Amino acid sequence: MPDTLVRPRKGEATRAAILDTALRLASATGIEALTIGTLAEEAGMSKSGVFAHFGSREELQVAVVHEYHRRFQRDVFDPVMALPRGLPRLKGLFDQWIGVVTHEIQHGCIYISGAFEYDGRPGAVRDALMASISVWREALERACRQAVEAGHMRPETDPEQLVFELMGLVLALNFDARFLQRPDALARTVRALSHRIAEWQAPAWN
Repeated sequence: MPDTLVRPRKGEATRAAILDTALRLASATGIEALTIGTLAEEAGMSKSGVFAHFGSREELQVAVVHEYHRRFQRDVFDPVMALPRGLPRLKGLFDQWIGVVTHEIQHGCIYISGAFEYDGRPGAVRDALMASISVWREALERACRQAVEAGHMRPETDPEQLVFELMGLVLALNFDARFLQRPDALARTVRALSHRIAEWQAPAWN
């Protein structure tokens, strides 16, 4: 039988390997600390070799944001799409997100660290971060609206307000677990998320 496995071309494989290294570096030290030179050294390549795939430092940084977003969607969003619309999907999104954040406590989160790095710095990197985070926030708000429409949550639920509060709890988890290194951070976050969602659940779903 003919080999039908599609293999990436050498250039594509090299670019993917460079991005993997860049993402690891950016997660550990921040996007702003990522340079062509440090990446070339870490990847065991020449600067010209890295430049062949990324024409500038900014292009490299934007590519890292896009790659993180692709992986975030794969690990958080995609697995939940098999769940029923409404409360199961909303809870699933936060469960998956908590799982990723917990894993990233030791490595760093591009979304969270990037938001602090670029909150007041206009440019392509900030635009890429804002676009990616906005897509994620809109997905959460959509899941919340669907939960209201399905009768899983009370009609007076404000999706934007609830998502604002729930996202704040995940940010608190990152702060307490990564910076303050509080061992109870995860348990407190899970409990707080459950309480906030339960407060707005329709009686039949409590």
